[in-house]
Amino acid sequence: MKNITKFFTMLVASSLTLTSCIEEVLPESSTATAEQVGASSSALEASVSGIPAQMCQGYLVYGDQVHETDMAFPQLLIAMTEMLGDMYPLGENSGYDWYRNYNTFSSNYGDNSYMSYLPWRTLYMFIKTANDVIGAVDIANENLPNDIKGYAGIAYACRAMHYYFLTTLYEPVANIYTDCSDVLGLTVPIVKPETTGDQIKNNPRATHDEMVAFMLEDLQIAESLLSNYTPESKYLPNLACVYGLMARVYMWDEQYANAATYARKAIDASGCTPLTKEQWLDVNNGFNNMATNNAWMWGIKYSPENMGNLCNFTGHMSGEADWGYSSLTLPGIDKSLYDQIAFSDFRKYTFLDPDRSVYPYETCRDQAWIDDAKDYQAIKFRCLGGDWQDYAVGGAVDVPVMRVEEMYLIEAEALGMSEGVAAGVAALNSFMQTYRDATYNFATTDARTLQLQVLLQMRIEFWGEGTSVFPTAKRLKPGVIRNYEGTNAPADIFKINCAGIKPNWNLVIPYTEVENNVALEGKNNPDPTTTVTGPSPVGEYAPGNNAAAE
Repeated sequence: MKNITKFFTMLVASSLTLTSCIEEVLPESSTATAEQVGASSSALEASVSGIPAQMCQGYLVYGDQVHETDMAFPQLLIAMTEMLGDMYPLGENSGYDWYRNYNTFSSNYGDNSYMSYLPWRTLYMFIKTANDVIGAVDIANENLPNDIKGYAGIAYACRAMHYYFLTTLYEPVANIYTDCSDVLGLTVPIVKPETTGDQIKNNPRATHDEMVAFMLEDLQIAESLLSNYTPESKYLPNLACVYGLMARVYMWDEQYANAATYARKAIDASGCTPLTKEQWLDVNNGFNNMATNNAWMWGIKYSPENMGNLCNFTGHMSGEADWGYSSLTLPGIDKSLYDQIAFSDFRKYTFLDPDRSVYPYETCRDQAWIDDAKDYQAIKFRCLGGDWQDYAVGGAVDVPVMRVEEMYLIEAEALGMSEGVAAGVAALNSFMQTYRDATYNFATTDARTLQLQVLLQMRIEFWGEGTSVFPTAKRLKPGVIRNYEGTNAPADIFKINCAGIKPNWNLVIPYTEVENNVALEGKNNPDPTTTVTGPSPVGEYAPGNNAAAE
């Protein structure tokens, strides 16, 4: 018992650590036996409970306040939204938008860029924590109690999700700006608990098919292990979340029939219902409190103990807050995206119209604040309890990992691509008319048009929650126009128009990883830094230098 307790103490500590070198994402060789685990389920529970704490740990990678982007999982939501080009810093101090370089080509995107290093390092640290739990449980032991199985199932689900985000960020998609021909179909190296140090030093990028099979295997194991166990809170994934992750993976692999099946299973198993207008626009609890709505399937929790006044999600995303960078940057929506939201759709009032009389906007501040705020400024992410002055109160929010609305939209596209466009249109109209805009009525007989309409609704629905929409955009290659007549892009560096995908949607593997893994030599994604310079001509795509690409 003494040894197992010591082991799990180390696991918890590793999940909360702020500093470590690149090699420390790799699994430890020490493991506990199934018998030991069975004798100390409380110790394993403590280790699993460290997973959501790690997912919102400030300064997780760098361990200091040098990089205010270093916010664990919430950073991915912001970075992916910026990569889409759907968010701008509208304030006079846009330089305080630590994520703006994901939206521009004004900085280095190469293998020594923090923009590539930080997601890579963060996600492999998450995988390390999941591997520690997985390696401690012998799931082949038929005598394992349900709680032990459940804890292992949570770890398998988390590992799959983290590999999914690594895959969608680092698996290259062909584009007209960079030549990815030598690395198409390659994802990232797979590290398991049993992977040795020598193997890690020569660990090739898994192929797309290998990674999809690996993620689905993890999720199938998680499904089995969680079939008789439900976590006490939504801060950890349950069976419905496993189905939701399966739907995401199947969509990335374009297995549309399976994606539709599992999106529906996720909806049904979750018992969740989409946010109402009142919940969406709640001044005190809008998008910050999982307990006040039934839409969130999975979230993580900030507390005063695991956040600072700068390194927290609200401090970057809520313009109402009087702390952090958002009070200076004033994050807002791209005008062209805003203009595509109908006034009958209540989600439009997440953003401030130039004509403030179109809606009686409410805020935890005062009316003068509304009047003085920037046009198109976002008020989606509210301060908890309306406390815009005390970061330890107003910033202690929940952050969404998965909402049920994503499953409805996945289902709509997947049905359209597997059962016919009419089925997808019907599903999309049903969701929109029931939950978002009673007057919505979309019609098309073209599959591509349906896909792009679903993507549009995802961009609106999940603005600021990029992890739910970025993979869809990268898969569909919709083209990006941000320099157009009347654009609200605040500077030339944001005025980028790219056909297909922006080349920086294919992140570059950090050079430190390439140096430590010989199998990655000559197998990195091309550096997109100098491929596109802004601004692009108004309404025209930037010229490409890889005309042979799709």
